[in-house]
Amino acid sequence: MPRGDGRLTNDLDPQERGPQDACGVFGVWAPEEEVAKLTYFGLFALQHRGQEAAGIAVSDGSGVVVYKDLGLVSQVFDEPTLASLKGHLAIGHTRYSTTGGSNWENAQPTIRATTAGTTIALAHNGNLVNTSELAREVADLGIELDPGHTSDTALVTALLAAKPDLSVEAAAMEVLPRLRGAFSFVFMDEGTLYAARDAQGVRPLVLGRMYRGWAVASETAALDIVGASFVREVEPGEIIAIDEHGLRSSRFAAPEPKGCLFEYVYLARPDTTIAGRNMYSARVEVGRQLAKEHPVEADVVIGVPESGIPAAIGYAEEAGIPYSAGFMKNAYVGRTFIQPSQTIRQLGIRLKLNPLREVVRGKRIVVIDDSIVRGNTQRAQVRMLRESGALEVHVRISSPPVKWPCFYGIDFATRAELIANGLEIEGIRRSIGADSLGYVSLDGLVQSTEQPKTRLCMACFDGEYPIELPAGNLIGKHVLEGVGKRAVNQQQEAAVAELEAEYDPRESVVDALQRP
Repeated sequence: MPRGDGRLTNDLDPQERGPQDACGVFGVWAPEEEVAKLTYFGLFALQHRGQEAAGIAVSDGSGVVVYKDLGLVSQVFDEPTLASLKGHLAIGHTRYSTTGGSNWENAQPTIRATTAGTTIALAHNGNLVNTSELAREVADLGIELDPGHTSDTALVTALLAAKPDLSVEAAAMEVLPRLRGAFSFVFMDEGTLYAARDAQGVRPLVLGRMYRGWAVASETAALDIVGASFVREVEPGEIIAIDEHGLRSSRFAAPEPKGCLFEYVYLARPDTTIAGRNMYSARVEVGRQLAKEHPVEADVVIGVPESGIPAAIGYAEEAGIPYSAGFMKNAYVGRTFIQPSQTIRQLGIRLKLNPLREVVRGKRIVVIDDSIVRGNTQRAQVRMLRESGALEVHVRISSPPVKWPCFYGIDFATRAELIANGLEIEGIRRSIGADSLGYVSLDGLVQSTEQPKTRLCMACFDGEYPIELPAGNLIGKHVLEGVGKRAVNQQQEAAVAELEAEYDPRESVVDALQRP
């Protein structure tokens, strides 16, 4: 289902999952290592960045082989499969679909033979905003995409492969400057590993050194797990090539750094470092800033697992209020597509989180979460805490109100569905049923990153998009699949209205179950 308004997913998740990133990428050049297994471990460390599909491409110098499927990394690969993927370089991908539907054909890495007789495999983290323009260019060249391939990644792969007189590296120097949007690429041919990052560097990409080779990854945590030492970030507007001759770097665009601010809030792992700042330390600092900006008299501070915990620790330290685990999280509940009634949705949230009654009973609670999207999750959390005996529930959010959709690789709701777009803070507080509500300020969040505001993309908070969007913003998930924007918006808005109409904020889960 296409989204012309920025929502990249094609379903209304009954449990309102948090914002989702658009993928994780990993690459390794190491002739004396088992590169498929190294890539598997790297992808395992990046599983949080995409859970729809996983894939690995390897080369032994004579050909490129890709193995990919829908599912988690551990579901897609087993020991025999990895053992069969032999070579000296590899790339890998964990997918959360942005442009292009969630099907096997759109799983990555994509692969395509060039007219010069070599093969290109490519994996992408991010989202391009000129997909329609690129699709027209591919069509004008007479290139046919394989059936079912409707992702922006497939378009880029096709364009790279359509240069018979150029090497892959030279073709990339021609193609990459024409791409608009966020992209962190790892790609390969039979003998060379490549990594490239858009001129704004919206999505992260890092370079690591191994004893017998090199690795590139979306996050430093993936370098850690394979024993690679962090060297530096791939610079915005840079392409790196690694082969038997070593590492070389070229510029295809002048850098205009605009790293994603939401990486610091939620997306990246706490043990990852971006632009010299550790994510855990940044989130603890955000919690301290929250306590300064929104103090309250309370008995205990709790965090919503897992993303709210570091900020909760910082809040408790700054406020001098004891911190405690307040929710028990079921780590084995994944994305479930169940009948989207409000009753089932509330039960779905309980499957994931359950309050620790002994911690909250008779207490004034401060609960820290990373963001509020529609408000349904926080509404359920407040209700569960009250049902467990909390005297007061004060909600604190470790990001500013999310008012704008992301076009660069994060799956938010539509602007119409974002609760902060239609209500002021007091209205949101009443909607979720909290005794008080406070968001960290944008300046407070930026300060916690230790990055200058001029080097950050904050579009989801302030509506200032650093990469120009095409007229009409027709850059939704299925833009290549030809379904009309207006019909989709109407269908989604009607579905949201139906779901919200079922909700009664005064009704408990027990009462809801007794409804006919």
